[in-house]
Amino acid sequence: MYPKLENYISGLLSHFGSISEDRKKDLQEVASYIWTKLSAGEPAKLNFICTHNSRRSHLAQIWSQTAAAFFDIDKIETYSGGTETTAFNPRAVVAIERAGFKVEDPGGDNPRYEVSFSEQSEPMICFSKKFDDDFNPDENFAAIMTCSDADENCPFVPGTEFRKPITYVDPKEADGTDREAEVYDERCRQIAIEMFYMIGEVSAYIEQN
Repeated sequence: MYPKLENYISGLLSHFGSISEDRKKDLQEVASYIWTKLSAGEPAKLNFICTHNSRRSHLAQIWSQTAAAFFDIDKIETYSGGTETTAFNPRAVVAIERAGFKVEDPGGDNPRYEVSFSEQSEPMICFSKKFDDDFNPDENFAAIMTCSDADENCPFVPGTEFRKPITYVDPKEADGTDREAEVYDERCRQIAIEMFYMIGEVSAYIEQN
């Protein structure tokens, strides 16, 4: 991990107590799904879905994949998508850069950002797309709904074998205000803590078995 990101992550691990018990149960359900797939020798594919695939779903995709690398767990594959296509919001991109990720921006209306957590890792390709885009899995995956609108407006996700709402407040509410960076950093950190807790639970299952 890049040193700045490694330092950021070290500060996450002591904050699992900030997650409510109900929320932990939801995250444990996803962890159980992941463990079931891994214990069967199959990849665990997680598609994080929100309305525009611009903020929360990308943050969840990035942090869960980073957590899998941190806990040295293979065969966890993370994706993201939306019910509409826009672009990975630049404010969210800057938030992950502040956390310590390195981001390559090729430009364009819907850039295919390359997001890296270490020099040794293959970059994550992050761009806005619909949840059923060819870039994403079309069967045997989990649909993790990161916003209530997507959960309500997308009652059926073809190909999914597990679905769970893990919703977050949209940091978009702070766009253009003097709290913009603060709110994006708060949401980035909240999602990071919860994804590390979730993948940490998977790691515990592996150690116990």
